[in-house]
Amino acid sequence: MADVHELLDTWIANVKDEELLAELTQMKESGDEDAITDAFFQDLAFGTAGLRGTIGAGTNRMNIYTVGRATQGFANYLNATFENPTVAIARDSRNKGELFVKTTASILAANGITAYVYPRISPVPTLSWATRYLKCSGGICMTASHNPALYNGYKAYGPDGCQITSEAAAAISAAMEATNPFTDIKIMDFDEAVEKGLVKWIDDSVLDAYYDAVVDKSVSNLTPEQVAEAPLKLVYTPLNGTGLIPVTTVLNKVGITDITIVPEQKDPDGNFPTCPYPNPEIREAMQKGIDLCQEVKPDLLLATDPDADRVGVACADGDDYTLLTGNEMGVLLLDYICKMRAERGEDLSTKVAVTTIVSSAMVDALAEEYGFELRRCLTGFKYIGDIITSLSDAGEVDRFIFGFEESYGYLSGDHVRDKDAVNASMLICQMAQYYKLQGINLVQAMRALYEKYGYYHNKTISLSYPGADGAAKMAGIMAGLRESAPTEIAGAAVEGVVDYEAGVNGLPKANVIEFDLAGGDKAIVRPSGTEPKIKLYIFAKGEDAAAADAQIDAIEAAGRELLS
Repeated sequence: MADVHELLDTWIANVKDEELLAELTQMKESGDEDAITDAFFQDLAFGTAGLRGTIGAGTNRMNIYTVGRATQGFANYLNATFENPTVAIARDSRNKGELFVKTTASILAANGITAYVYPRISPVPTLSWATRYLKCSGGICMTASHNPALYNGYKAYGPDGCQITSEAAAAISAAMEATNPFTDIKIMDFDEAVEKGLVKWIDDSVLDAYYDAVVDKSVSNLTPEQVAEAPLKLVYTPLNGTGLIPVTTVLNKVGITDITIVPEQKDPDGNFPTCPYPNPEIREAMQKGIDLCQEVKPDLLLATDPDADRVGVACADGDDYTLLTGNEMGVLLLDYICKMRAERGEDLSTKVAVTTIVSSAMVDALAEEYGFELRRCLTGFKYIGDIITSLSDAGEVDRFIFGFEESYGYLSGDHVRDKDAVNASMLICQMAQYYKLQGINLVQAMRALYEKYGYYHNKTISLSYPGADGAAKMAGIMAGLRESAPTEIAGAAVEGVVDYEAGVNGLPKANVIEFDLAGGDKAIVRPSGTEPKIKLYIFAKGEDAAAADAQIDAIEAAGRELLS
């Protein structure tokens, strides 16, 4: 990597975009070493999740030059791998999304690759759907999921609708390294590309087919009379993202029409003015919805993140509203799906459910109860998608019934190969109807499952290591854990250490370390692949909720010290 000041000068000499040039010039004139270093100390890494970073000028930022370099690398890979390749493209509501889409489509067109582009903002699952439905060679979605407004990202997909493989990511990354962002990128005027048919707009028939595919995944056994007896009342927020039209369209199709939208979060807005993190895992993001619930008194609050691949839920719990965790919703949905399928007389012993190594151990109890096969994979929904693809390739895709990860991602069908909040929203609302007929809401239903299977509690902690020094510190922490693993955590002996970097149970190698504690609790440490963070996943089972939470708190305190 060149000196950061040399790179700054090179960018000032070559950048044509006025907004970026003004930022670069100000950076140089101010002499802000921290800002210069952070903008140029590295290239945004291209991995199986593509790119993600803050918007701005520099090699470590999301801008038309870093997006262009990634697209040229992707184009080189596609042309070397496919005959007459095509790509589907979508974007969420984030700032610069439309600019990045047009830049990407123009570069693909100049490389002879036809781009199919959604004309309006659209969720991640609809991009996965379009990639498969239109038989494209790949897909690209401009999104940074639930990150703050300063971020955007570039998610790349393979022809199966999954995020790209490690091999494809490595090939694209190598092509990027050989690409100068100012001299080596082929680009065509966007309007010219449209005229020549190298950019084609995705029409509404593709979305209509997606909606039909989602509705087809309903497992509800309720009769119209039962639904009429317990009509669902819903408050919904798309968190200023892409979910409004897809979610309400599907819910209306299955007869759920009493929907009140949180007004401040209804319209797409990349600035996310109501919360710093548009993340349905966080109460602050849900607070506007909770406030509205206090007036409307619905059966539940539903929230989708900006790219509508994650969904969160809150229900009345005494005088307040309680948020269900990603693990809890995954357990609830899997239990519900198994109940509904069993009622129909299906043989669940032939079915497959998939979750990750960092998701709830309670799923194992469900597998024992219902008899389905449970498979665990590495963190990241692409690995769940890979298992669906392998089942499909073997002619056994009907065996797949559900996949989820603890970070609020769910999928109940093979129509897409990424997490799908539109699909999950339908299932959650129909499940809420099922429990409403029994006189309970989803929070109460989860407590009943705890009573039945045991108090399996979980918590995920994210520790940030920003800036140029952050990556080095993260690497040092992981190396230290490998060289000198702790012998006890929170007073419990470490009975086993599982290093996934060595390859475990046939899984791909991964920078993940698991500490198995005396008594059955555990802690898993994993650096984030897209952010300067280390995540600590904590698992504890107690005699009751209080006991489980006390164990969680003790492991968290010890883990924070271990990772400091």
